[in-house]
Amino acid sequence: MTLAHSERAALADLFDELGPDQPTLCEGWDTQDLLIHLVIRDGRPDALAGTYVKPLKGWTDKVAAGYAERAWSELVQQYRSGPPVWNPAGWGKLDDLTNGGEMFIHHEDARRGQPGWEPRELDAASVAELEKMLGSGMSKLALRKFPVGIVAELPDGRRIPLKSGKPAAVVAGEPGEIILWMSGRDAARVTFTGDDEAVSALHAGSRGL
Repeated sequence: MTLAHSERAALADLFDELGPDQPTLCEGWDTQDLLIHLVIRDGRPDALAGTYVKPLKGWTDKVAAGYAERAWSELVQQYRSGPPVWNPAGWGKLDDLTNGGEMFIHHEDARRGQPGWEPRELDAASVAELEKMLGSGMSKLALRKFPVGIVAELPDGRRIPLKSGKPAAVVAGEPGEIILWMSGRDAARVTFTGDDEAVSALHAGSRGL
C-alpha cells in the first residue's frame, strides 16, 4: 500500500472517530472544513481554485456549503473512496506524486489538532516515500521565500539540500517532521543548527505551498 493510500485510509478512520467539529492545525478550519476541502480537491476542480484565488472564493464557499449539508458519514466515505475515476490525480504514480504528501500532512493536521498528540512511528516504506520528497520541487517551492540556504539532516546523519544559499541552516528530524515544518506547521518535532543568522531566518520566515 502506498503512502497516499495508507494515509487516506488512516485519515478517513480518524474523521470517523473525531466527527465534524474538532480543531485542526489548519487555521480557522475544524475537521468538517478539512474534510470538505479534501472532497473538493478530489472531485471538484472547478471549486478548488477558490482556495487559492480570492476572486473565485465565493464559488468555493457555495460548493463547500452544499457539502456541509450532507451526512458526515457520507462525506467520510466519499473521501475514503478517493478521487473519481476521471481524475488523473487518482491514477497510479500520479496518485503517489500528488496525494502522498498531501494526505500525510492533512492526517497530521487532524491528529495534532487534538490535545496530547505524539508523533507516530511510521513503517519503513512510508518513511522512504517521505524522504524522497525532501530536496524535491516541493521543498524548493515551500522554502522559496527564505533568503538563506537550508539543509535537512536525518536521524542517521545523512544530509539533503533543501534550498541553496549562504549562510545556511540545518533543520534536523524525521523526514515526515521536516515535511510538516516545510508545509508551515509549527507542531513539528525539528531542531535547527548552523549559522546564527540563517537559523534566525528560519524562525522568522514564511514557509509553505
